[in-house]
Amino acid sequence: MKEKSTGSGGAGKRRKGSVIMYSRLPAILLLVVLQVVLITVLYVKLSEAVPYIAIVQAAFTVGVFFYLSSCRMDPTGKLSWLAVVALFPFPGTLMLIFYRSNLGHRRIRAGTAHITEETRGLLPRDAGAERRLALESPDMAGLCDYVNKSGCMPVFGGTDVTYFSSGEDCFAAMAAELERAEKFIFLEFFIIEEGAMWDRILGILKRKAAEGVDVRVLVDGMCELAHLPRGYVRRLASLGIKAKTFSPIYAFVSTRYNYRDHRKIVVIDNRVAFNGGLNIADEYINVRERFGHWKDTAVMLRGEAAKSFTLMFTQMWSLTDPVHDYSPALGDGLSVPAEGFVMPFGDSPLDSEKVTENVYTDILYRARRYVYIMTPYMILDGELETALKYAAGRGVDVRIILPGIPDKKIPYALAKSHYGTLMASGVRIFEYTPGFIHAKVFVSDGKAAVVGTANLDYRSLYHHFESSTFLYGAPCVGDIEADFRSTFEKCREATPESVRNEKFFYKFAGVVMKIIAPLL
Repeated sequence: MKEKSTGSGGAGKRRKGSVIMYSRLPAILLLVVLQVVLITVLYVKLSEAVPYIAIVQAAFTVGVFFYLSSCRMDPTGKLSWLAVVALFPFPGTLMLIFYRSNLGHRRIRAGTAHITEETRGLLPRDAGAERRLALESPDMAGLCDYVNKSGCMPVFGGTDVTYFSSGEDCFAAMAAELERAEKFIFLEFFIIEEGAMWDRILGILKRKAAEGVDVRVLVDGMCELAHLPRGYVRRLASLGIKAKTFSPIYAFVSTRYNYRDHRKIVVIDNRVAFNGGLNIADEYINVRERFGHWKDTAVMLRGEAAKSFTLMFTQMWSLTDPVHDYSPALGDGLSVPAEGFVMPFGDSPLDSEKVTENVYTDILYRARRYVYIMTPYMILDGELETALKYAAGRGVDVRIILPGIPDKKIPYALAKSHYGTLMASGVRIFEYTPGFIHAKVFVSDGKAAVVGTANLDYRSLYHHFESSTFLYGAPCVGDIEADFRSTFEKCREATPESVRNEKFFYKFAGVVMKIIAPLL
């Protein structure tokens, strides 16, 4: 039964219109539009003033070609930029210069690199777990060693993991654990939106803050702009809750806005952590219906590995703090008797490592029997597409579950643009008929799994801060496989005939937008 927000906890009933009206969004959009208009006018005037504009544009195109040939950029992105510059030489070149100039985000890049080095090796490695994993699976031990080298992300034993196949189940467990907090509660989300879900959480946070618990909330700046009333972070502070906005949006053009905090982390007392696809908004628990039934997934970690999420949160919190305090991650944790291995890990768009994509491709290359994937978006670069096709070509049962009802038409069209080539290689594609899949899950061979926040698209793999949980040999991997098998029964499978008979809009938009997909 659908519920309505009661406005408890001080959040108030969700009113989308009023959020937009009283946020900075209209003013910022207006100012950005004015900047774009000004640049366009200057370009037109420049074109009129230069009689040999064609020669100038050709020179720009040739220069960009040589620049892209030598710069460090993924091959698919290079092709997209070449297409843009070939079609629009002068403005395309200006866009590329702007994109590659790092205008506006050099400070955050430097801060991220400093914090990564500052915390490298901060968490003690679980030597016992590493030895056991090396004996059980040298390949997986090598993958975990690679991930740990990219930051302070060791593999742990002593951690019990619960898998939630729905947002409703995860939210119930999360609320119960929040009520048990004694030392701290850290929340980091891409989206927080007023409604029944946030009302319940906010009520708990207020009470815990009044009891002396260290309560902190970190929310992405795009969310603050689009989903929350103006001054909401200050309102939380008035309730005793420490709150920050990651990369707030202002009225000037900057490449900094391309890098969003897409992570979803809840960590409590260094003993329990939640990670998965859920944001805090009513559609994630099906209190409000959007795009049919909303399916999401998450994991709850109870034990040693929760410390990694504490560290991830304090790393991001410290980006805007002159004093870097990672002590919560170094406090007493909780070790529980549990089978298997758990490795939480983060991924930053501001370093040279594509950690999440490398974990995904490693699973595909090592799979022997099957790889099942859930993702809301599928906009693949050459490496991932090759890995998917190669796995299927080796006889691995590769299946991908995508939404049956999309939330965005262009990403949906881009996903469909991959159907033909993937299916020709033996990849099976399913669409969730009850509604929208927002889960981001890999599972393989009954042993390895990843549950987290990263989609199979350029934004997650190249432009967002993400967080995920890698599992190997944990009992809950069986629960993840069972959820896939149950979900397959609620899906329609794509066929060559369904691809041929697809709506013209999706065919056309997929082909056209695929050219610039890495730039979206």
